Amino acid sequence: MEANEKDILRGGQFLVKETNCEDVFTPEDFSEEQTMMKESVMEFNDREIIPHKARFEAKDYALTEEVMRKAGDMGFLSVAVPEAFGGMGMGFVSTVLTCDYISSGTGSFSTAFGAHTGIGTMPITLYGTEEQKQKYVPKLASGEWFGAYCLTEPGAGSDANSGKTTAELSADGKSYKINGQKMWISNAGFCSVMIVFARIEDDKNITGFIVEYDGENPNGITLGEEEHKLGIRASSTRQVFFNDTVVPIENMLAGRGEGFKIAMNALNVGRIKLAAACLDSQRRILSTAVNYANERKQFKTPISDFGAIKVKLAEMATNAYAGESATYRAAKNIEDRIAMREAAGNTHQEAELKGVEEYAIECSILKVAVSEDVQHAADEGIQIFGGMGGFSEETPMESAWRDARIARIYEGTNEINRMLSVGMLVKKAMKGHVDLLGPAQKVQEELMGIPSFDTPDFSELFSEEKVMINKLKKTFLMVAGGAVQKFGPDLDKHQQLLIAAADILIEIYMAESAILRTEKNAKRFGAESQSVQIAMSKLYLYHAVDIIEEKGKESIISFAEGDEQRMMLMGLKRFTKYQNYPDIVDLRNEIAEKVKAENKYCF
Repeated sequence: MEANEKDILRGGQFLVKETNCEDVFTPEDFSEEQTMMKESVMEFNDREIIPHKARFEAKDYALTEEVMRKAGDMGFLSVAVPEAFGGMGMGFVSTVLTCDYISSGTGSFSTAFGAHTGIGTMPITLYGTEEQKQKYVPKLASGEWFGAYCLTEPGAGSDANSGKTTAELSADGKSYKINGQKMWISNAGFCSVMIVFARIEDDKNITGFIVEYDGENPNGITLGEEEHKLGIRASSTRQVFFNDTVVPIENMLAGRGEGFKIAMNALNVGRIKLAAACLDSQRRILSTAVNYANERKQFKTPISDFGAIKVKLAEMATNAYAGESATYRAAKNIEDRIAMREAAGNTHQEAELKGVEEYAIECSILKVAVSEDVQHAADEGIQIFGGMGGFSEETPMESAWRDARIARIYEGTNEINRMLSVGMLVKKAMKGHVDLLGPAQKVQEELMGIPSFDTPDFSELFSEEKVMINKLKKTFLMVAGGAVQKFGPDLDKHQQLLIAAADILIEIYMAESAILRTEKNAKRFGAESQSVQIAMSKLYLYHAVDIIEEKGKESIISFAEGDEQRMMLMGLKRFTKYQNYPDIVDLRNEIAEKVKAENKYCF
């Protein structure tokens, strides 16, 4: 499917432009090559990771390193690396797919894999000079060397640019001396290359450096003990101390003061990959839970027959389906944008950087939504297994729950990502990249006008749901538009409003993605074949409407008053009202029965 400039929505434009279902990419669109890749990765996970779960939980760091080397031998570390540097040079969707299916065996391996292929390797492929790439990337792509990413410090977490680590130019101008302390460094125990961020003199922004590490010749680098963590127990996480560590001047990454930019863009890629890394975990949690629920009998009945359990199975399946739909939709948008920029003469480096940066809003949305859904799935999984089966370390649910918890913290906490998604959208609007003001103005006019009392024809599949999505977009424009009008450039000081607006934005993107995927598949495979997917799309939207109503109300009554408040609350009521409410119990039963019958996540 060749995409050109006019077909591809820019990042954030999903809010103000209608997307045709034919224009979204879905997991059902995987090419033959991608399907083979997926099967190969799943087979690796089943062979090398899942059978050794107990060893990972027992903090067997050597096993993590050994399996990472095997992943390197299979080529899985090199999917995103250009062929010129020893990689497979596959597209962005294949990168996301690999991350998805390799990550569900254990969070320990998933973290090591994500840290190495993402923030450990990508900064060099995206910002390195030709010499730097030739020197480091082939070794990182093959798994001969592993990468780590040293950004966080005891006093610099979310405020990444406030780090105290320093880099001082030598008298002869040939090298820098790095001094400082980094913490929570994934892969520190077995890496050979570190991307280290430090400040030169009193620069406003930090600078990135490629620092080699060899335990035999440590060059002033010492490692703290392995951290004892709630989850991801066999992922190597240590403090790293730099004491007059000498780094040749040619190992500066990009230019002086460019480190903050590198850090932020590396995190954009990391965010969508983190969302992907939570997808197969959700599928596996659901499959494990339904296996158990089908076998476990109480009152002479399999517990999967009880309505209380069906609710859980249906909601877990629905969230996994929406997460998949949205993640692959965004991944293909990024891939198409990269291809378009390359066709226009950009280098691969520039194209990839700009392609991912374009969809930074979607990357933040996905990171938040999918990391919260995987935690919820694991929590419900424990509940289904109950005291005997869920709370015990003997079962897979307990470790899944612990491993899931980190996903809401790294790659920027979910609170930071919520605020970022709305902040970036407002910035795009100011730059004229997304026209929010025009549509927001139209919503204002609509609120002043008389509502239509026509009874629409909703006989076509999803016709009412698409009208609802449209109305939810108006809700966002009304709420965010009102907040921007009131607070202007000071909006970022009102974090609670930003977070509420972000929740509205997230639900719109996720619900729309599920509906578009199902509509596309219903058109090509027949609606009968998609009846459960239709049920999941409707169920997800129903919850999205509820959340948006709650967050909209919270926002409106907190920044508007008097007539304006009354008018906006009436608008909110109008924008969140169904003509025909779906039968939620019915939808859940249909989804749960399908999952029970297949004894796994089967979509």
